[in-house]
Amino acid sequence: MKIALIGYGKMGKAIEKIAIARGHEITVRIDKDNQDDFESPEFSASDVAIEFTTPATAYANYLRAFSHGVPVVSGSTGWVSEMPRVKEMCDKGEATFFWTSNFSLGVNIFFALNRYLASLMEGFPQYRPSMTEIHHIHKLDHPSGTAITLAEGIMAKDEAVKGWTEAENAPADMLHVTALREGEVPGTHIISWESDVDSVTIEHKAKSREGFALGAVVAAEWTAGKKGFLTMDELMHTLVQKSSLLDIIK
Repeated sequence: MKIALIGYGKMGKAIEKIAIARGHEITVRIDKDNQDDFESPEFSASDVAIEFTTPATAYANYLRAFSHGVPVVSGSTGWVSEMPRVKEMCDKGEATFFWTSNFSLGVNIFFALNRYLASLMEGFPQYRPSMTEIHHIHKLDHPSGTAITLAEGIMAKDEAVKGWTEAENAPADMLHVTALREGEVPGTHIISWESDVDSVTIEHKAKSREGFALGAVVAAEWTAGKKGFLTMDELMHTLVQKSSLLDIIK
């Protein structure tokens, strides 16, 4: 498979290493200094582009890739106000797009566990949730896209949680999210359900970028040849052959 890389920082290089090891060809490596390569024949010939950039540049990158008919697999966050337009383009057959806030297979298992725990806790109103997410100092957006996905999962399963906020002294019906930026931490997400007498806590801690990179390459392999707006839930169901647990907590 021919893969174009959009964004060639630490994540792009990790993706490149794994993609080559899995037998794929890297056609172009586009970063801020060689934007003209979007117009190259090598880019247009790519089966899929994997995009990891910044909140300020991601959406424009998608549009440039779509204009050449190249499907995009992206893990960029902080741009999702433009998501309705991207979905509209996919619905019209103008684009193929796979996006998730986190490509780690372990994190996506964590997403499922989070939804399941929230569905259980809806029956125990004495427990209220909170979340802490920790990332490296280079991450620009906060809270992380992964944290927002986790928050949305809780809100979908527990009607008592109406939204999320980073503000201190959050109302009882709001999930308080604490976002910390420390050193070179790849990513840690902690969800705690607190009562007056005890707490229940689940945590996912990434050890390196390789888990995210592998998930992105697996997603690219799955996306190639498909059409429309594609999700990690669909890929995970394929990988686990629609396990009954994932069907229950979707």
